[in-house]
Amino acid sequence: MLKPMFLGAALLAAGLATAAPAAAQQAAICYNCPPEWADWASQLKAIKDDLGITVPFDNKNSGQSLSAMLAEKDRPVADVVYLGGPVGIQAKAAGVVAPHKPAHWDDIPADQKDTEGHWFTIHSGTLGLFVNTAALAGKPVPRSWADLKKPEYAGMVGYLDPTSAAVGYVGAVAVNLALGGGYDSFDRAIVWFQELQKNQPIVPKQTSYARVLSGEIPILIDYDFNAYRAKYTDKAPVEFVIPAEGSVSVPYVMSLVKNGPNPDNGRKVLDYVLSDKGQALWANAFMRPVRAGAMSAEMAAKFLPDAEYARVKPVDLAKMAAAQKGFMDRYQAEVR
Repeated sequence: MLKPMFLGAALLAAGLATAAPAAAQQAAICYNCPPEWADWASQLKAIKDDLGITVPFDNKNSGQSLSAMLAEKDRPVADVVYLGGPVGIQAKAAGVVAPHKPAHWDDIPADQKDTEGHWFTIHSGTLGLFVNTAALAGKPVPRSWADLKKPEYAGMVGYLDPTSAAVGYVGAVAVNLALGGGYDSFDRAIVWFQELQKNQPIVPKQTSYARVLSGEIPILIDYDFNAYRAKYTDKAPVEFVIPAEGSVSVPYVMSLVKNGPNPDNGRKVLDYVLSDKGQALWANAFMRPVRAGAMSAEMAAKFLPDAEYARVKPVDLAKMAAAQKGFMDRYQAEVR
């Protein structure tokens, strides 16, 4: 059953689709644009202020968004969608997104966009440990993937469900590669998850930023941008850790939904998130904007030193997307 927030967005979209054309010009529906993730709240406010287009918040994750678009394929509700990179590739293969080459298309590196514009990167993040140090109750901050399996962190470690949320699958890829595995075999990650189960991990399906700030989840496998936002914007007792064994950086992409009800507004939204102001807003939310030079020196100084990021590798989106179903099947059969 859809959450009320999802239902509200869906009802709004349905109403706009049958309303007078003048009303339809003032809205666009975005799937997976949650206010607490990557500060979508500020981005959507700027779109409303500068373009006059209202885009309601939507708390779906990448997997839920793709499922919804597949279910609505004959009568789409959304106009644009925001997805973890591998899910963008899947959305193209499923035929639910349309080509659009937005403004500043040439500024996007070739390996971070579909050649026809079915998906393109807007920003990226690095996966690591988002730690509420106060909630550790005196325990040391974990420094590695191996540390998370120690009995002292029982009941303290969280990760998003990798069969549902893009960040959850990214976590599996990060662990697997860091421990010596490859895209052709997830044996290392499966064993790690099996061993982590002894520590009774918390496995939510939705973005859990607020639960880390409250201390309910002391350690969350999540992106650097959420941890930096918590530390510098919300002034929480938070530290971001890139595990000693290594991690990965992952692009997040957007797409125009095929046959969406407000395609012109959808295109304007996609152009905006790659504009100078849109990219600066992502940088201010501690994302790494896809357009080079969009992040100020002041913001860059709030990130961990480059020496820490030297342990980070970019993912291979195509291989990651191709391996996802196989991993999900194994996770459900061998870990859950």
